[in-house]
Amino acid sequence: MKVLTVFTPTYNRAYCLHQCYESLVRQTCKDFIWLIVDDGSTDNTKDLVWKWQNENLIEIKYIWQENQGMHGAHNTAYEAIETELNVCIDSDDYMPEDAVKKIVTMWEENGSKDVSGVIGLDSYADGMIIGSHFPKNLKTSTLYDLYHKHGVTGDKKLVYRTELTRKFPYPTFENEKYVGLAYKYHMLDQQFEMLLMNEVLCCVEYLPDGSSLNMLKQYRKNPKGFAFYRKELMKLPFASKMFKYRQAIHYVSSSLLSKNIHFIKEAPNKTLTTMAIPFGVLLALFITTKTRMI
Repeated sequence: MKVLTVFTPTYNRAYCLHQCYESLVRQTCKDFIWLIVDDGSTDNTKDLVWKWQNENLIEIKYIWQENQGMHGAHNTAYEAIETELNVCIDSDDYMPEDAVKKIVTMWEENGSKDVSGVIGLDSYADGMIIGSHFPKNLKTSTLYDLYHKHGVTGDKKLVYRTELTRKFPYPTFENEKYVGLAYKYHMLDQQFEMLLMNEVLCCVEYLPDGSSLNMLKQYRKNPKGFAFYRKELMKLPFASKMFKYRQAIHYVSSSLLSKNIHFIKEAPNKTLTTMAIPFGVLLALFITTKTRMI
């Protein structure tokens, strides 16, 4: 059994998926499986993957499903993965040729049941690190502490133990296709720290049709998913009051966008939620106005 599954959720990305494939073919260590979860593509993604499978340069598994959104594709991936570790590489991203080798080596030398996985760095195509490096003397941390205690910034690449990522499946909401992926990560933060590796594991390109650049529209289209996400973050036992207050503002905003009149009753902290109403109303108006302009 191979150690790592690289999984890629994709939706109508045949035009750029080859870049991810080519980077995996170039890997110096082939101790991985590439799992592609096709979230209802209507382009030629299926034919492209079939061609790559016939080339037999790397092991590829392919799953097609009706469109469920990014979190639904992640749910499907976690159910299908059989390797000890997994990492998500988006369809518009790719891995440096030594990334798999670095992950496998790090895990062989330091991995254990006491940690949930490994956190590495993301970079732009020109090699510039996204955000900051990890503090040099810091060997392990939760994802929350990295950003809120140690001052780390920017997107990072997360490699998790598969048995843990099957926990806390993302909920689905009718007519919605987005739930914040960090929900699962923060749930695992309550039980484990992660190994830190100041090495680039993923090169990122933010395309115009990517979810990162369309977040306001995601807020507008998926208010129930976002309300759930913010409500769960308000419950985190290790989070600061200011962090929870920001979540409460977003919770109020998303609840208003979904026309949920019972949001105070359903809030994990009713006092904090009530205090957040003025800013939540303003945020909802901002999102509504901006998305109407878009």
